Amino acid sequence: MHPLVSVLLPYRNAGRTVEEALGSVLSERGVPLEVVAVDDGSTDDGPEVVAGAAARDARVVPVASGGVGIARALSQAASVARGELLARMDADDVSVNERLRRQAEALREDAGLGVVGARVEAFATGAEGEAREVGEGMRRYVDWLNGIVTPEDHAREMFVESPLCHPSVMMRREVLASVGGFQETRWAEDYDLWLRMAAAGVRMAKIPEVGLRWRHQTGRATFSDPRYAIARFLEAKGHYLAARLRKEGRRVAVWGAGRTGRRLAAALRENGVFPCLFVDIDPRKIGRSVQGAPIVEPGRLERGVYALVVAVGARGARALIREHLGSAGFTEGEDYVCAS
Repeated sequence: MHPLVSVLLPYRNAGRTVEEALGSVLSERGVPLEVVAVDDGSTDDGPEVVAGAAARDARVVPVASGGVGIARALSQAASVARGELLARMDADDVSVNERLRRQAEALREDAGLGVVGARVEAFATGAEGEAREVGEGMRRYVDWLNGIVTPEDHAREMFVESPLCHPSVMMRREVLASVGGFQETRWAEDYDLWLRMAAAGVRMAKIPEVGLRWRHQTGRATFSDPRYAIARFLEAKGHYLAARLRKEGRRVAVWGAGRTGRRLAAALRENGVFPCLFVDIDPRKIGRSVQGAPIVEPGRLERGVYALVVAVGARGARALIREHLGSAGFTEGEDYVCAS
């Protein structure tokens, strides 16, 4: 049967977990699928495990990339894949709750959706597979991620943090092709993909169920790859947000004269956008200047005059600012955008 869904699963040295990952996908019976499993330079028995799975189930398609990195491995997987819908999976995660069927249904029911993710459940293991506690920072990120469900949610939060867990998503093949496919960048390849899609007007959503058990283990790229460092995320935000602000053609103001606002403003400046105003509620900062721009109180903002970037780091501050701006007639997405 020709697959509707092709699951792209790159792996490297995942002999301990890849069988469970494959089994969790292949156990779904409600959608025609294949799994394109790309060995990206393994030195353990992972390729033998995958070969054994392929011998038992023809839906497993083994591919070898020679160790080219995740972006090019994914591009290779996509070139081999036959499905019109491309799903992602990592070799140490577990797909649950008929994720693929639910995502395919969501894409079928709404032709305007380009990408559908899923809520995730984070769990942690050590180098030998022993259970560990998920860190507080990751728990907070997952709570935030799982609170973003609708296309409006994803558009609103795009410059705050990556709003989709990459191994949890399914996307239309033509949508991926329309934005240039998977690309190697200085920053995380998945966040770059979402930012490119957002710039192209692609609508993203999540199924409301938990669809992936997302493993965090010692050595995971999220923690060790320099492309996932905070500084690289700031570079990505500065690059794409500056392009958006230039199109709007208005003077730029940044709400937040603290560390978060200053760093984001510096990233914008590196991309040719120079904030002319900073906004803050701290009376000790008002009247001073930062990066050559004055710091003023919120009452100085005029709707329609500035393209406002809200960049604050204190927990709960973003929600309070959104409430204030809404009461003053500002519309998120038109008059201001939140970032971090």
